[in-house]
Amino acid sequence: MKKWLLTLVILCCTTVNVFAAEEGVEDYAYYGFEPDIVTNYISNRKKLGFVKISVELMVKDPNDLVTLEHHDPLLRSAIVEILGNQAEDKVKSLSGREEIRRECYETVNRLMEQEVGKAIVVNLLFTKYLYD
Repeated sequence: MKKWLLTLVILCCTTVNVFAAEEGVEDYAYYGFEPDIVTNYISNRKKLGFVKISVELMVKDPNDLVTLEHHDPLLRSAIVEILGNQAEDKVKSLSGREEIRRECYETVNRLMEQEVGKAIVVNLLFTKYLYD
C-alpha cells in the first residue's frame, strides 16, 4: 500500500511539473551586488547616519546576468547616489523605504535602457536594510 501511495505521489508531482513547463512558466534569475552597499544619508543629528543594504535585481532571462555584471559599477553608483540624497525620516520609515526602492528600480531600468536599449530588470529587492 505504501509503495502504491508513493508511486502515485511521484506521478502526480511529475505531471504537475510537465504542465507547468508547457504553460511557459518564466525562469527568473537574480543578480546581487557584492559587497553590500553602504553609504551615508542626510541626518538631522550631529551623528552621521548610514545605511547598509543588500540589493537583488530580478531578470526574466538568465543571460541578462552577464549584462548586469558588466554594468555593476554604473548601477551601484546610481543606487549610492539615490540613498545619499535621502532624508533621515524617509530612510527610517517603511513607506520611505518603499519609495527609495521604487526610485532605485526606475533609475536602474532607465540606465539599462540607455546602455543596452531595453529595460531588463523586472524587480529590485532590498534583501537587507540596516540603518543607524
